[in-house]
Amino acid sequence: MKVNGQNRMSKPSDHTKSSHPKTSKVRAQKRGRWAESLTALYLRLTAHQVMARNYKTQVGEIDLIAQRANTLSFIEVKARAHATQAAEAISAKQRRRIQRAAEWFLMQNPALQTCDIRFDVALVTGPFRLTMIRDAWRAE
Repeated sequence: MKVNGQNRMSKPSDHTKSSHPKTSKVRAQKRGRWAESLTALYLRLTAHQVMARNYKTQVGEIDLIAQRANTLSFIEVKARAHATQAAEAISAKQRRRIQRAAEWFLMQNPALQTCDIRFDVALVTGPFRLTMIRDAWRAE
């Protein structure tokens, strides 16, 4: 390619990565939605009733809320290349926000307050690779 009369070679990375931060953000959002859909499908196939997806409150957000028998699970979904990266992506601050959102959900749904409560993590590390970590942490 000639620019101002000079030969200019493009770097290999010019074509493989988008220099647009919005493009990578959109791609991450799509991957996240896919991971949530895969997790919701898994939950349904394992006799869970999905109560809510992307439950947002003023105090926090929960990716999925599901019930099976007398257990209510608040599930954080993480999509990463490797399971260790996904597991490490949940900070103490994020866990507290999820817990506050869970408390809010229970206040809004008093009939569910007698359920056993569990905080789970779904790690999605490939198109169809899902690892569930049940009871990943306890409420503080």
